[in-house]
Amino acid sequence: CRCYVEDRSSKVAWLNRSGIIFAGEDKWSLDPRVELEKRNPLEYSLRIQKVDVYDEGSYTCSVQTQHHPKTSQVYLIVQVPPKISNISSDIIVNEGSNVTLVCMANGRPEPVITWRHLTPTGREFEGEEEYLEILGITREQSGKYECKAANEVASADVKQVRVTVNYPPTITESKSNEAATGRQALLRCEASAVPTPDFEWYRDDTRINSANGLEIKSTGSQSLLMVANVTEEHYGNYTCVATNKLGVTNASLYLYKRVLPTLPNPFPG
Repeated sequence: CRCYVEDRSSKVAWLNRSGIIFAGEDKWSLDPRVELEKRNPLEYSLRIQKVDVYDEGSYTCSVQTQHHPKTSQVYLIVQVPPKISNISSDIIVNEGSNVTLVCMANGRPEPVITWRHLTPTGREFEGEEEYLEILGITREQSGKYECKAANEVASADVKQVRVTVNYPPTITESKSNEAATGRQALLRCEASAVPTPDFEWYRDDTRINSANGLEIKSTGSQSLLMVANVTEEHYGNYTCVATNKLGVTNASLYLYKRVLPTLPNPFPG
C-alpha cells in the first residue's frame, strides 16, 4: 500500500478497520508480516507479506502536515487460486440407480465448477454446479468424471471420480461350429456384464466339466468349450450360461458334423 508525505516533519500513521498499525516509525501491530517500506525520505508505504483473505479490507494512510490533514485510502482485495476441497469417492452402483456426485471448491473469486464425463469417444457430459445428478444411470455413463474448479486467479484445479455401473449379463456372441470326426472343435460364447460374468456349459440338462477330452477355458467376458477329439456323441446342441450377481442369461450353440470330401479313385477297376 503506497503512501507519500510532503515533508519530513509530517506526522503520519497507517490504520485499518481494527486500529493503528504504524504511528510514525512505531509499530503498533503485533503482526510480524507487516512492515514499513521507505525507499526515499518522503515515502511511507505499508508492506504485508504472505497476504491471506483476513487481510482484505480498507487501509488508511493519515498524514498530519503544518497546513492541513490528508488521508489516502486503499481497499485491499485478496484473490485466492481455486482449490477443490471435497469430491465424491469412487462409487459402484447398479444400472438404473440415481447418482449424485459432489465437488466443492474454495477460492476468490468464487470458482466456477464444471463437470465432464471422460469417455473414449470424446462425448462430454457437463454441468456447472457443485452437484452433478444422473437419473437412471446407464452402463454407457460409467467411467471417469472430471471436476474442474476455475477462477481468473490461477490455473484450474482438477480431480476425478470413477463411477462403475453394474449390469446383468447379455450374450454378445455365441458361435456354433462344425468339425469332422477325429478333429478338434471349438465353441465360443461371449457376454457383456459388470461384474465380470461366470460361465457354465451344458449338454442337454447335464453340466459339462473339463474332463474326458472336453476343456472349458473362461477369460473375462469370453468362454471357450474345446473338444480335443470329436466323436459322433459330441455332435448336437450345447448351452452357454453367463451369470453375475444381477442376473443370468444363456445361449444355444450347435456342433455340426463336417463331412470331408473324398477324392475319386484315379485308377478305377
